[in-house]
Amino acid sequence: MPAIRVVLAEDNALLREGMAKLIESRSGLELVGAAQDLPGLLALVDEVEPDVVITDIRMPPTSTDEGIRAANEIRERRPQTGVVVLSQYAEPSYALALLANGSAGRAYLLKERVAGVDDLVHAVSEVAEGGSVIDSTVVEALVAANVRRTPSDLDRLTRRETEILSEMAQGKSNAAIATALVLSERAVEKHSNSIFSKLGLSEEKDANRRVKAVLLYLSESAG
Repeated sequence: MPAIRVVLAEDNALLREGMAKLIESRSGLELVGAAQDLPGLLALVDEVEPDVVITDIRMPPTSTDEGIRAANEIRERRPQTGVVVLSQYAEPSYALALLANGSAGRAYLLKERVAGVDDLVHAVSEVAEGGSVIDSTVVEALVAANVRRTPSDLDRLTRRETEILSEMAQGKSNAAIATALVLSERAVEKHSNSIFSKLGLSEEKDANRRVKAVLLYLSESAG
């Protein structure tokens, strides 16, 4: 299998060098470029056409939300390129902005919770295949922000269905959800179909309804 071609964007020189070495040390990954600001990142993406971009959320020129803006630009220019956003902030608004146009090929990880290169490699591999990974702490922050919202179809979900949808929001497959919740894959599939039905997504393609269910969960949890 060809190596996943990665572009790295990080304005801190020491962090950029350290992450570059981590990426280069892993078989299956190939570092094809590094940038230190948003314009440089977008130019590099156009030049080398990577499979995945790993980017800090805050970079020059404004050091605010460049990683999110980069992800949105890249989706328009090269929709097949995955983006892993690294952040110091468990900020629901950032996650929602990243996923606003779909969760496919997107990951939002907290730097302090990336325990090692394996976590990063897992996220890179997932987004390269069109999957998504959302840090569980960010999901918890979204749930904690869920106060005084109007009733919705989410209220119809059972406790177990809500647990499964929360795991889905972290980008987990049915097999991974089954392991995490000590269920059979068949049970997870049954609960998932019930979730989709209650949310009015039963006629959608499986990939589309998973994305839409997760986005509904995240957006309303943040409300």
